[in-house]
Amino acid sequence: MPEPSLRQLRTFLAVVEAGSVSSAARLLHLTQPAVSQQLRELERGLGVRLLDRAAGRMIPNAAGAALLEPARRATSAAADAMAAAAEHGRGETGRLRLGTGATACIHLLPPVLQRVKAAMPGLVLSVAIGNTGELLPRLEAGDLDVVLATLPVPAGRALSTTRLMSDPLLALLPAAGGEGPITAKALGAWPLILYEQGGNTRAVTDAWFRRAGVKPEPVMALGSVEAIKTLVGSGLGAAVLPALALREPPPGTVTRPLRPAAARSLGCVLRKEKVLDRGLRLFLAELNREVRTDDPAAAAEFPASR
Repeated sequence: MPEPSLRQLRTFLAVVEAGSVSSAARLLHLTQPAVSQQLRELERGLGVRLLDRAAGRMIPNAAGAALLEPARRATSAAADAMAAAAEHGRGETGRLRLGTGATACIHLLPPVLQRVKAAMPGLVLSVAIGNTGELLPRLEAGDLDVVLATLPVPAGRALSTTRLMSDPLLALLPAAGGEGPITAKALGAWPLILYEQGGNTRAVTDAWFRRAGVKPEPVMALGSVEAIKTLVGSGLGAAVLPALALREPPPGTVTRPLRPAAARSLGCVLRKEKVLDRGLRLFLAELNREVRTDDPAAAAEFPASR
């Protein structure tokens, strides 16, 4: 069986994305017959049809759906190879696809990305927001270059994880909520507005309550830290949030440390085979610099460039 070429795989992905051969041809700057020929050769080489037509669109059948992720990984690996070679040229362009949670995106990354763009104006930045569990499959598939994640990252993945910083958890209460450290029992007496389940931050919060023998029963669970802050500021309850999100607590609120203390860990996750091109190296260096601004003792050791 002949191996599919990168050109064939790119053509297949373009047709799936565009929904038609003619639209894919425009995206690829090819003629429609050329795109059709690439698809025929790919299907002939694999010995199976990959696409069906439904509601006027070309959609992957079962075999095509199974090919999507391997095709994306292959084209991503080819892009990595080109990036590695480009390091020896004089070009100042590139791309960086970052995955992160909303809190880090709002409260940690803006000065980092600003300095990266100043150092490399031709770098195209894109940021995907989501929970760690949502972003890691995209990283593995090659859709993202780096993920800033709440640890731990599940073992057994072809990923490299570097711990970056500890982010303490704090109680956020309405302004009349007292002062000084607060226990799980005392906090559990408040109407709780917690982050939704499924993320590592909520898991750390639940574990803190559980160790004190308290079962949290939130009156609300939301996927937005900023929305939770607003609701607490309206006097509707109390929350447990990362200190990173509470550098400037909203009006009408007060922060209190947890007793005993609890924290989440943030880290950078890369594919083990990922080539650290100039844009990615700049980002990791500036991120490390930003973390050390808050904690001079913090210094992450990222994988060496390959």
